[in-house]
Amino acid sequence: MAKRAAPEVNAGSMADIAFLLLIFFLVTTTIETDTGINRKLPPIDDTQQDVIIKQKNIFTVLINGKDQLLVEDEIMELKDLRKAAKEFLDNGGDGTCDYCQGKKSPSSSDNPDKAIISVKNERETSYKMYISVQNELVAAYNELRDRRALSKYGKTFSDMQADYDDVNWPGNKEKLKEKLDQIKVEYPQKLSEVQ
Repeated sequence: MAKRAAPEVNAGSMADIAFLLLIFFLVTTTIETDTGINRKLPPIDDTQQDVIIKQKNIFTVLINGKDQLLVEDEIMELKDLRKAAKEFLDNGGDGTCDYCQGKKSPSSSDNPDKAIISVKNERETSYKMYISVQNELVAAYNELRDRRALSKYGKTFSDMQADYDDVNWPGNKEKLKEKLDQIKVEYPQKLSEVQ
């Protein structure tokens, strides 16, 4: 009896199908990108000048491994951090800041331009707590900028920034950029991360 030959499967189109499936999944898949904290590094300064910073112009925030805050040598809850940072930044202790509404305490920061917030965390600090602290500190700057822009231009800094970022905004972007830059000069964001 003659053996039957197994019928051959035509595999010529299999490579085409696999290639089409590969292209389909490459085109339709969305790849999530990690978002980080928006920080701009200062430019490299070639001059070797020693900068003298008074201790009263540094607002120290320490986060320990148990996610507890020590702010200016006092234990503080996260919910109180924004208010404390705003009071420090807006103090105007030396009297040169005519727009500052703080207590004008000589033991706190001299001017928003001289005020620096120093953040230090331990290796065991959770990422969630680190980001929460950063959010509160940036929110303090944003609230002060909003208040200043509202009193100076009748519109909050956040709204002005949104207008500037809107490609269809009909106004003069150069003048708006000048206003935004002026507010950033009056309340510069100086966050220092200590190792």
